[in-house]
Amino acid sequence: MFKKDISPGAKSKVKSSVQRAIRTKITETYPGLAPHIDEIIPKKSQLDSLKLPDRITLYALDSHPLFYQHMDDPITPHLRVVHQFPSAFPRIRIDRGAIRFVLSGATLMAPGLTSAGGRLPSGKNTSGTEGEGGKGEGGEEGEKGDGDKRYEGRDLEEGEIVVVEAEGKEEACMIGQLRVGTREIKEKKKGVVIDSGHYLGDGLWRIELD
Repeated sequence: MFKKDISPGAKSKVKSSVQRAIRTKITETYPGLAPHIDEIIPKKSQLDSLKLPDRITLYALDSHPLFYQHMDDPITPHLRVVHQFPSAFPRIRIDRGAIRFVLSGATLMAPGLTSAGGRLPSGKNTSGTEGEGGKGEGGEEGEKGDGDKRYEGRDLEEGEIVVVEAEGKEEACMIGQLRVGTREIKEKKKGVVIDSGHYLGDGLWRIELD
């Protein structure tokens, strides 16, 4: 989606009513950001809207990119927001072998998540039933896991926005929309997971708004 350098188009100021609606939509889509929304988009601030190629709208504050949206897809945080509030989003983890592919803009495939180094939500809570919480897991090898609580919780559904972390790395390397739910990924262990997203070093990461 953002493989090439981006030259932002016309910038316009977001109306106050629209800005309130955006704040509401963000907290509904990402409940983990609700405690921080006044820090991200203060009530008396002025949000700008910029047109990007491929019918994408970028929302920025004081020349800092915050969120983008492709047509009617979910509003999605820029990776700088993700790095600022890393625990506010559902997450998965790729193994070391998949990192270079993701950072080159390649499609994220299931094997990078179901290997021993990958992690997917357990789909179980701490009592072992379906729901929130549980041990992090990848595929069969991942079920042995490392007990990383970051990957506890419910299975994620097709269409949800998810943060992609990388084995051995501190910060998320990608964010994108799931093309298949995590339960199916664990069952089939093959196929496309995210076919377009925003990753470290891409055009959106490098964009200059000054």
